[in-house]
Amino acid sequence: MINDEFLAGHPHPVYMNNIVEEKSFEFAKRIVNLKKYLVSKFNEYTLSDQVLRSGTSVGANIVEAQNARTNAEFISKISIAQGECSETKYWINLLYETNYISEKEYFSLYSECDEIYKILSSILLTSKNKCCPQDH
Repeated sequence: MINDEFLAGHPHPVYMNNIVEEKSFEFAKRIVNLKKYLVSKFNEYTLSDQVLRSGTSVGANIVEAQNARTNAEFISKISIAQGECSETKYWINLLYETNYISEKEYFSLYSECDEIYKILSSILLTSKNKCCPQDH
């Protein structure tokens, strides 16, 4: 376990390179806490596992995109991250509609996920225009 002394004066170890990485990492932390809440309060594993997988996959794919060797690989990873955002919004909506989360929790989680989705859309548009402007 890394102690506080080691981290003192250091920025977050990895995920503060850009805004979408930072936002997706913070969102993933919220999703992990949502999973813990759903399990402890409702003993709910099926939906909580689904939202955990998709919600944490967003940031993981963004990080993978940062290490892409080609623009096509970068676009692919960002597209996957965007798809995971869409899936996460679905699970958040389902959790709300089945009374697992409150309206306040729903709007907070959904809007945060949607913000990441919109950033990823912008990144994709810019990347695709650099790569292949004739496709648009």
